Amino acid sequence: MLLPVRDAAGTLAACLDSLRAQTFGDFEVIAVDDASRDASATMLSAAAAEDPRVHVLAGGHGLVASLNAAARAARGDLLARMDADDVALPERLARQVAALASEPAVDILGCRVSVLDHGGRDNEGMKAYVRWSNTLVTHEAMADDILVESPLVHPSVMMRAAALRALSGYRGFDGPEDYDLWLRALAAGLRFGKVPEVLVQWRDTPSRLSRADPRYAAERFFALKVEHLVARLRAGEAVVLWGAGPIGKAWARALAARGHVIRAFVEVDPRKIGQTVHGAPVVTVAAAGGHRDCAHLAAVGRPDARARIRDAAARLGIDRLVAVA
Repeated sequence: MLLPVRDAAGTLAACLDSLRAQTFGDFEVIAVDDASRDASATMLSAAAAEDPRVHVLAGGHGLVASLNAAARAARGDLLARMDADDVALPERLARQVAALASEPAVDILGCRVSVLDHGGRDNEGMKAYVRWSNTLVTHEAMADDILVESPLVHPSVMMRAAALRALSGYRGFDGPEDYDLWLRALAAGLRFGKVPEVLVQWRDTPSRLSRADPRYAAERFFALKVEHLVARLRAGEAVVLWGAGPIGKAWARALAARGHVIRAFVEVDPRKIGQTVHGAPVVTVAAAGGHRDCAHLAAVGRPDARARIRDAAARLGIDRLVAVA
């Protein structure tokens, strides 16, 4: 278990208790104290004294350095992730170990999660994300939607140590290290999986990194999405965007800046059809069938709208459609 810890005294006990309660007992916890200013270091030392499976490393160089240090110190063939403010249900490790044993082709395995609510009203976005992520349980579903959002909740993941080594570990940069790892894994041909059970309670607090750290801002995710998609497209390849709203326009600007021609926008709103957006015509769904030589992007925010676009594109014989957001 790779467990980075920074100023987590308020939640660390519940996290460690949940690991001690695992029905699968053959594991070690590599906890890295990242220069905590509260009682976290003391709590970790006490846990290590009580349980020989707990090993504590000194950190102080940030999350990515802590994760990579923990991975180097780990002795097992499987590496599970957890954050110090989350709770693992008792069967978590047992279910994931069994799934990876039965599915040797899977390299990175998540599970469904639930939200440990902090009691505020500002986490509806996180709850919506969790509902969406929990629908993606196969490699194909996660790969299809990986440019929409991260299909795996980082602290729910168990991965093969060999897979992480093949990717040279987590990358330290000005962006989300977990989403970057999934994108690099997919590009390298690794496969995802997900146990279709809730095995982790993911705590939402105002201080959560994805809320408080600029590395997890929407523009950093978008930059990674663009980088990944451009690597998949042919140089200068023409693109058709299904959706002329803010998402489609943002992708049009980003791709045009990288030398891709925006051939058309596809819309169902009759008020938009016939207009020109960023120099490209807005056309009907039927007209999109005349652009089968292009890359097609479903650039809408709603999962149901993406599903309808996929169905429509399939009926038109368009087999190169990628969902983005």
